[in-house]
Amino acid sequence: MTNSSSSSSGIGFPGLLTIVFIILKLMKIITWSWWWVLAPLWAGLIFWIAFVAIAFILAYNFDK
Repeated sequence: MTNSSSSSSGIGFPGLLTIVFIILKLMKIITWSWWWVLAPLWAGLIFWIAFVAIAFILAYNFDK
């Protein structure tokens, strides 16, 4: 019997996009604020926090 499990580990699209933005910023090709350069890292987190908050609000309202 073989036990094979696949694990996907990698940088992912947001991480790759962040690296590209950092390189462009350091090469002075883009003049964005560091907030926007690092936005791919925190944008996903904000999306999921908003999603969970809305789910809790809807669940609380349907419970009444």
